[in-house]
Amino acid sequence: MATIGFIGLGNMGGPMAANLVKAGNKVKVFDLSDDAVAALVAEGAEQAKSAADAVADVEFVISMLPASKHVRSLYLEEQGIKGAIPKSALVIDSSTIDAATARELAVELNKVGVRFIDAPVSGGTAGAKSGTLTFICGGDEADIEEARAVLGQMGKNVFRAGEHGAGQVAKICNNMLLAILMAGTSEALQLGKANGLDPKVLSEIMLQSSGRNWTLEVYNPCPHVLEGVPSSNNYQGGFQVDLMKKDLGLAMDTAEQSGAVTALGKLVQSLYSEHSSEGSGKKDFSSIFNHFEPKRDA
Repeated sequence: MATIGFIGLGNMGGPMAANLVKAGNKVKVFDLSDDAVAALVAEGAEQAKSAADAVADVEFVISMLPASKHVRSLYLEEQGIKGAIPKSALVIDSSTIDAATARELAVELNKVGVRFIDAPVSGGTAGAKSGTLTFICGGDEADIEEARAVLGQMGKNVFRAGEHGAGQVAKICNNMLLAILMAGTSEALQLGKANGLDPKVLSEIMLQSSGRNWTLEVYNPCPHVLEGVPSSNNYQGGFQVDLMKKDLGLAMDTAEQSGAVTALGKLVQSLYSEHSSEGSGKKDFSSIFNHFEPKRDA
């Protein structure tokens, strides 16, 4: 059993923290949403009065926040918790942020004697609830090994991508590919549907053919092809369009800095930006399916 401070109880962080509670850990939780905190307290977590209170006398600090600015504010800015974290604790940030911020966090926390790894996740809200996430880590090998016991209670895979920031680079590469696959799958299903095919039958055909991919099999974007996925729940829950747009922006910034060619990444970034501007920013990213609905003349 470990003592853990968990900050950020959104669609991903909430179920992750719940799994840590179920595993028998003492988990102190903090979030700006009182309802999110109350839900975890009902699961058996301990309510923290503040972010600093959440990290007092803990062995691990885990944060799951929307973007780089929130992570910087939590740890490094004037009201940040950098000085409140015990020197013996290991900080695990599972937010998806830019690699430069992750490296800065490692340096700044190290200055006060605190160890840090970046450990963004893959697997979506379903993986967070079922405890089958994949953690993509950057940092010292010994620290990642120490974190495995805790990460293994929230996921089934823990990878070390490299040094600090490497976890973030690997994560944005994965999410760029995921966005490309989701857009391509949506386009193909809409093409078939427009020509009279049953999208469920077409999905089954492609799953047994060379077009097979994760979005078809696990997260189908067409409503009622799969049950229990956001597309069959009016695209509620899951991973929001605006968060995917944010991750694609991180990927494009990283590509520009390194000189990498990301033609498809740029295209899918523009598609998600358009889809968000149409009012779908808070819907699940699989709702890009609706962006490809045939536009027929009246």
